[in-house]
Amino acid sequence: MQTGTEHAKACTNVYPGRAAVVSWIFFDWAAQPYFTLITTFVFAPYFASFVAPDAASGQALWGFATAAAGLAIALLSPVLGAIADASGRRKPWIAVFGALLVIGSSAMWIGKPGNPDIIPALLLAYAIASVGVEFATVFNNAMMPTLVPPDRIGRLSGTGWATGYVGGILSLVLVLGFLAANAETGRTLFGFTPLFGLDPVMHEGDRITGPLTGLWFIIFVTPMFLFTPDYPAKRPMRAALGEGLRELRESLVSLPKQKSLARFLLANMIYTDGLVSLFTFGGIYAAGTFGWDTIRIGTFGIMLAVAGTFGGWLGGKLDDAFGPKRVITGSLVILLFAIVVILTVNKDSILFIPVAPPVPGAPLFAGAAERAYIVLGCLIGATGAPLQAASRSLLIRLAPKDRIAQYFGLFALTGKVTSFIGPLLIGAITAATASQKYGMAVLVGFFVVGLTLLAKVRG
Repeated sequence: MQTGTEHAKACTNVYPGRAAVVSWIFFDWAAQPYFTLITTFVFAPYFASFVAPDAASGQALWGFATAAAGLAIALLSPVLGAIADASGRRKPWIAVFGALLVIGSSAMWIGKPGNPDIIPALLLAYAIASVGVEFATVFNNAMMPTLVPPDRIGRLSGTGWATGYVGGILSLVLVLGFLAANAETGRTLFGFTPLFGLDPVMHEGDRITGPLTGLWFIIFVTPMFLFTPDYPAKRPMRAALGEGLRELRESLVSLPKQKSLARFLLANMIYTDGLVSLFTFGGIYAAGTFGWDTIRIGTFGIMLAVAGTFGGWLGGKLDDAFGPKRVITGSLVILLFAIVVILTVNKDSILFIPVAPPVPGAPLFAGAAERAYIVLGCLIGATGAPLQAASRSLLIRLAPKDRIAQYFGLFALTGKVTSFIGPLLIGAITAATASQKYGMAVLVGFFVVGLTLLAKVRG
């Protein structure tokens, strides 16, 4: 019988062609609208502003739902990754969890404005979709070592993230330009009436982002299933279950001996939680601070996605040239600077210096504080992409090759085991203080601790 190491070598000695690699990259394109449209720039701010009783309680409720999904992901991801390594297949897992993403996101259409009775079901749908997209990503990431040689992993990872951001941009343009309209004017950002007769008063343009995300995923993940080769099956599922759990126990027992890998996973646990929380609540924070509507938040999202596209592409090149650890460190320093300054920005002040507040009816982002928030947001977008891309690249360099899905499961675990704590802290502090700013301030600690731990990881 072929051992795990022999199997990995057999799979990685010969790499597939360009069509297989490009099709794999399109997974990021397929999944990104979930993060762009639902968790950050359209649906989450809509929920906080129009479904929840008020912005602060909306931020708190969204945080609690994110925490619940994160806990489920944290508990199950290393187990499922170990089973996938033992069974050999990746695509069946991506299909199952991709279906959860499609079902959960599509169900979010039910979130009508001013209807608090629908909040529990809506948050459940959001949690299901979150579990689906995160687990599908675990198994998609695990395919990377079989696609390109080790010296091109950084570029592949960065290109994937950059491509995902382009998909996010186009999905936002589609929503803002053709689907979501201002409730007062009835017109979209491009001055059109919404397609399909979507009602601006009922915020159907915001709610359609759920079904659109599901359809988008189905369309653009299909090339990966058709053209990207999977690992061959190694053993039946029942045998893989026992073998996978045994290997997971062995990995957990041996992890303290792999000090650099253990420190990296711990650092990733901390700084990823900060980054995910920052992206999750950035749109909600802007809606509460500046009163931005969907068009303004979505336009802001397009700017961030453009910055993220450039950052992901450049980060991939820097990764291959200087190593992923340096890319992660530089990204964390910039993120820490940006979040500290953001906490000093109010609609009428920047760095505690008074500025003229936005004037009702003024052009988009006419206020000085709004423009400062946009600049800082673009810094976050430009560094968030290379941070995440270089993190999965560094894991591939540190982890045993024959247990790559298992370690991506642990990678997801470390990215989620406290991700329910981050949103939970934000939600709890926001609810206790009725201040979005105090809730967001906890993110500073995440980046400082993550940066400190990363310094002890060999690059």
